[in-house]
Amino acid sequence: MKSPNFSRRIFLKSSLIALGTAAFPSISYASPLTGPPRSLEMNNLHTGEILQTEYFDGTSYQVSEFQKINQICRDFRQNESIAMDKDLFDQLSKIQQLIGCDTQVQIISGYRSAATNKMLRGKSKGVAKKSLHMLGKAIDFRLEGVPLADVKKAALSLKNGGVGYYPESDFVHIDTGHFRTW
Repeated sequence: MKSPNFSRRIFLKSSLIALGTAAFPSISYASPLTGPPRSLEMNNLHTGEILQTEYFDGTSYQVSEFQKINQICRDFRQNESIAMDKDLFDQLSKIQQLIGCDTQVQIISGYRSAATNKMLRGKSKGVAKKSLHMLGKAIDFRLEGVPLADVKKAALSLKNGGVGYYPESDFVHIDTGHFRTW
């Protein structure tokens, strides 16, 4: 009989830790792992804005840099931003490492408001009704000077999140949902 109580205790303790992490996002930005700093050069192709950022200093994620990332990834049509998922930018960094480049990340679409997503859905069958773009968990991009097929191959090799390949529109989609491809 003690085993179920012990399991319940562990479950409750884990739930409280998860709730505390959600309640205090600055704590959740702390990385339990150390590693080399991570930086990106990003260009929002719709606004012309360019950002060079070191968003991870080797021990923790930089909140002030993520504020800049949120701004450059905003829905430019509505001029709205959201806290983007830091794991997206780690994926971008890993993709660049796999390819062996540090070229500019050219942003096609980051965050999308519900209004923008609805408008884009009316124009294209390729826009999901419950797009992860609306949660700040997806980005459509290309890497300057890198063949799109190489970007797709690197993204797929991570087996992390969704990977969409749009050669006719010249971009790759990645997100932090479950692993799937299209």
